[in-house]
Formats: sequence, C-alpha cells, structure tokens
Amino acid sequence: MESVVAELEGTLLNVPNPFCYFMLIAFEASGLARFVLLLILWPVIKLLEVCGKEDAGLRLTIFVATVGVPMSEIEAVSRAVLPKFYFDDIDMEVWRIFSSYDKRVVVTKTPRIMVERFVKEHLRADHVIGSELSENRYGLATGFIQDDFDSITRSIGALFGDEQPSLGLGRSQSGSGPLFLSTCKEEQYPPFITAKKQDLHHIIRPLPVIFHDGRLAKRPTPSAALLILLWIPLGIIIATIRIGVGLMLPMWAIPQMAPVFGGKVVVKGTPPPPPAPGSSGVLFVCTHRTLMDPVILSAVLHRRIPAVTYSISRLSEILSPIPTVRLTRIRDVDAQKIKRQLEKGDLVVCPEGTTCREPFLLRFSGLFAELTDKIVPVAMNYRVGFFHATTARGWKAMDPIFFFMNPRPIYEVTFLNQLPVEATCSSGKSPHDVANYVQRILAATLGFECTNFTRKDKYRILAGNDGIVSQTSGGTPVKELMSIFKKIMGDFKLH
Repeated sequence: MESVVAELEGTLLNVPNPFCYFMLIAFEASGLARFVLLLILWPVIKLLEVCGKEDAGLRLTIFVATVGVPMSEIEAVSRAVLPKFYFDDIDMEVWRIFSSYDKRVVVTKTPRIMVERFVKEHLRADHVIGSELSENRYGLATGFIQDDFDSITRSIGALFGDEQPSLGLGRSQSGSGPLFLSTCKEEQYPPFITAKKQDLHHIIRPLPVIFHDGRLAKRPTPSAALLILLWIPLGIIIATIRIGVGLMLPMWAIPQMAPVFGGKVVVKGTPPPPPAPGSSGVLFVCTHRTLMDPVILSAVLHRRIPAVTYSISRLSEILSPIPTVRLTRIRDVDAQKIKRQLEKGDLVVCPEGTTCREPFLLRFSGLFAELTDKIVPVAMNYRVGFFHATTARGWKAMDPIFFFMNPRPIYEVTFLNQLPVEATCSSGKSPHDVANYVQRILAATLGFECTNFTRKDKYRILAGNDGIVSQTSGGTPVKELMSIFKKIMGDFKLH
C-alpha cells in the first residue's frame, strides 16, 4: 500500500503560519478581549520566530489562545468555524499528490483537536498526528501541550512500525520538516510538481464545506485583525444609524436611501404587481441567506409582505418590521395558516427552512407547492466584508446588527417569472417535483449547487442540536426583553 505523510501548514495549506487560526479560536471561543491580547502579542511571537525560536512562539500562541477555555468550546469552534478557513487555504497542487496515495497521514504542530475534523472529513486523511492540548479536571484547556513537538516524529514511527512511508511532503525550512521527512522513502519540498499528468476528472476532490459558523467573514491575519478591531466601534455606530433610519423610513424609500449610508440593494427582474382587491396573493418562494430576506423583499416591493417563520423568538417577531406567520411543523395546521394568509394577499416563504452561507441550496420543502399555483421564485443573495449575518451557535437576533456593521453590505434580489401552470401541481405534478424544479432554477440563477441537506443536518453539524428555539413559557415580553438585553451585552462583551 502506497502511503504519504504531509505537513499541514505551508504544504497542504498555503498558509505557513497558523497564527490566524488561533485568532479565530480566541475570538469565537472566548471573545474580543482574548482576540485583542493575542494580536498585541503578535510582534513578540514574530520576534521569537525571527530569532529561530519558532516552537517557543507557537507555544505562546497556543497558551494565549486557549488557556482557561473549555475544551468543548474549542472543539465546537474547530468543528463549525475553522474548516471553512482551512478549506479556502488548500494548495490544490499538493492535494493532487496527497490524494493519489492509498494511505494518507497529516502532520501538524497545531493541537490535534483544532484540525482533526477538517483533515479527516475534507482532506480525506486516514490519520492526523499533532500536538495534544492538555486540560484540567474541570474540562478547561491549560494552554500547554502534553509533550514536546519532537513526539510528532515518534508518533509517525509508532504508526508505521517497521514500514517506511512512501512519500513525505513538507517545507524545507520547517523545524519539523527534516525530522519526519527523514523517515520517508522519498521527500518532496516546494515547489510541488505532480510526477505524471493526471486526469483532473478522476481526482477525488476535497469535500466542500457547506455549513460553517462564526461571525468573522475575513481571515484574521494580523493586519486584517487590526483593521476589524479599529472598525468595530465605528461599525456599531453605523449599524445603529442604519437600523434606526430603516425603521423610520417607509418601505419604498429604503432601497433609494441605502447608498447614502454605504449599503446597496441590487434588483434584477420584474416583480409582479400587488394583487387586485378580492383576489388571492402571490407566494414568493425565496432562497434563504439571512434573517432579513423577507424584509429586503418587502422593501424592494414597496409594501410589507407577511413572512412565514419557524423557530425564531417571540421578541424577534414583535420587533420585526413586517408581519410574520409562525409555523408549527404540523403539516395540516401550517397548510391552513398559509392558505388563509394567501387569501388576504401576498406571502413570503423560504422553503429551505434555514440559511446557508455557501453557494449551495438546501432541500426545499414541498408544502408551498400544494397550496397555490401563483408561485414567483426569488433568488436572494448578499455580500459582506467583515462579519457574517447568520449564526447557528450564537444569538440570531444579533444577525441584523452584524450585517449592518459591515462597511458596505450589499443585497441582491432577482425576480424570476411566475411559474407557468404546467409547472405546478395543477398540471398533475407532485409537490416534491415542483419544489425540486424551483430549487433547480433558483440555483441556476445564482450559480449555486442543489443539495439534499436539511435544517436538521445543518444544526447537527454546527451546533449538535436540531435547531429548535424553545419558547419562553409563562414569561412576559418585558422579562424576555430583559433576558435578551443581558444576552446582547454578553455577546458584545464576548465578541
């Protein structure tokens, strides 16, 4: 069996220094204070590297980023946040070599808990050899690793026994490179060139990252992290102004005023006119990118369109600038609710049931197709610079704030033609077929891919639950508001 041992940083990944990934751990697992502290210490870490003390710099980075943080939180961030950033940094030339071997082993000085999920699930590695982060009896990281970095080479020897790995891939200037590469039959250093011309159609691809979490949209290199920190106070002020002005303005004025405050709403296609008095409304079937999709759609249509919601807090519904129709997930009850609302006028529904950041569409529920033939697909998309406007593990009511904290938030709304009767259930098609058809044409419009993943899949991957928001029982809106106010203050303190 042909085997390969490859270094992660600087080889499988284009990034030779893992500092930015520890910045993500600091921000997402602990908060803004640790993020700032680690950034302040970056010159010291860099000086240690320049002086040939790379291992000492890495130890300091690990300690500051993880000491006192629950191991469960580090694991959660490593599962939900880091894979997206790792995936974006994959060196595809090295991947082509790495993936062509039968047995694949990845070596890294980074704590194994941070990389194992990504390396095994997305790089399809069989084994991961890295440092082991120690924890105390309370489940908190001590900030120290259990053994020295030389134990990595010993672990490779223990894994292969008397067998020699066929190929070793690593950096020639890496401190660990010569140590583990010397155990391999053949060594390769940058630049990596495939030994033979490979058919790209037959190379297995890294498994794409469809679901990911975390608020930072930009990889926090030292310069980017400094820029984000300098922007946050101004971003909070700008977000407050944008939200305040948006709540005061009439719906029709929001797209026109957005450029004045640094935003932009791009509209393509022709929206249908409002329904005539006494006639049933149109069902707008939208892709779901953020919590604000129905609000932006209402602004573009210059009227408040009720939106179907599921599993959002009562307070979010109270504060919503548009009417909401809460679903129960009881099919007959929900069908009657939607039918009654369509009799009154237009309605917005996002059949994916949850948001997805990446260029993929989740499986569409077929319920909407059973209830009306007046279906208008709408492709929604957005672009941000610093902060993501969605979360699975955090508090969703903060989504609009983080969206408007971006320097130039952009929303794109594309109206497709109303489905012809022959493409609806009236022509004998099943709701499942109609839903799949709408999913396909929306994906084609956006350049996305269709998937069969559902809301439950997303939350089980990112948060370890089914994504159900429990409702406050017996609590008043005032009590809920006070509890959420405390949560907001906690979020800003942490983030």
